[in-house]
Amino acid sequence: MHRRGCGWRWQGCSQRAVRFLEPALLLLLHHGPAHGYTLLERLESFGLGRFDPTVVYRTLREMEERGWVASSWDREQTQGPPRRVYRLTPLGDEVLHFWVQDLEETRRMVEDFLQAYYQHVKEHPMEEGT
Repeated sequence: MHRRGCGWRWQGCSQRAVRFLEPALLLLLHHGPAHGYTLLERLESFGLGRFDPTVVYRTLREMEERGWVASSWDREQTQGPPRRVYRLTPLGDEVLHFWVQDLEETRRMVEDFLQAYYQHVKEHPMEEGT
């Protein structure tokens, strides 16, 4: 059975995935305004499809409180009850830029670490039983 949620304690999701949720949502909204459900579906393109929807909506609300996103009710484009549409704010665009810088720095650190690891293993392979 496919389990969708990470629960509020992030069960089933790594800390890395949890930390990556905010920049992923900001990037998705950089493409244009979207309903929460659409954002949930698009998170799968970043390997983040396992989040419980309540976690994503709570994150969107927190981002709105910080001024990174804004929302309004879509009463015309929906069939059924109105749905919230989220859009990126200028401050959210700045935050996305900072996230990208941070991720670039993290990528360089990971690449340096992996290079050092592989070089060490190549020069000093572990013998069986040690």
